[in-house]
Amino acid sequence: MNPGVRKPTREEVLDAFAVEPQHDRTVLERYLKQYPEYASELVELSREVSRNIGTDQNPLSAHESRLIDNAWHHHAPIETKSGTDPLAVLSVQQSRDIAKKLDVPRQIITAFKERRVRVETVPKPFLAALAEALEFSIEALVSSLSYPSVPKMARSYKAEVKPSVGAAVSFEQLLVDAGVSESRRAELMAKGA
Repeated sequence: MNPGVRKPTREEVLDAFAVEPQHDRTVLERYLKQYPEYASELVELSREVSRNIGTDQNPLSAHESRLIDNAWHHHAPIETKSGTDPLAVLSVQQSRDIAKKLDVPRQIITAFKERRVRVETVPKPFLAALAEALEFSIEALVSSLSYPSVPKMARSYKAEVKPSVGAAVSFEQLLVDAGVSESRRAELMAKGA
C-alpha cells in the first residue's frame, strides 16, 4: 500500500466486494490477500452472496435498487476514471473553450485539471458554472477533484529542470497568480454570484 493513501474501512471493503460482478474463489482470494484483517467478514459475505436465492423472492424495492446503484457508483474502479473524471479527457481546445466561457485564463482550467486547487476554497457558483461547462454534476466534479494530482508528463518546458508540482492553493491565490484583475476576482469570489 502506498504511504499517504487512506486505507478503506471495513464497510467500504465489504461494499466493494458485494458489488463485484462475480463472487468466485479468485475474487475472494484477491480480497483476502488485500485485506486479511477482514478475512472472516469477507468469507461470511462471500457465503451470503453465493447462496442460491429462489425465484419466489420479492423483487427489490425502488429504494433498495437506488442503494445498490449508489454503492456501485461509489466503488466503481478508478480505472474507469476517464468516464467519471470530466477533467481527465479535456483536450487543449476544450480547455480553451471552457476558459473562454467562464471568462478566466486557461491556466485556471489547467490548475483544476492538475488538481492544484483546494476545492473547498472555490465558491459554489464557480463550481456550478465549471460543472455546467463540463456537462457534469457538481457532485461528480467535486469527487473527481479529490483524485491525486495529475503529473505534467505531457507538457513541455523550456527550462533545463522540470518544475515540480507545488502544493494545492486556494482559488483566490490561483486567480492572483494568473493575473486576474481585482474586479474580476471579486466577481468570481462572490458567494452569491
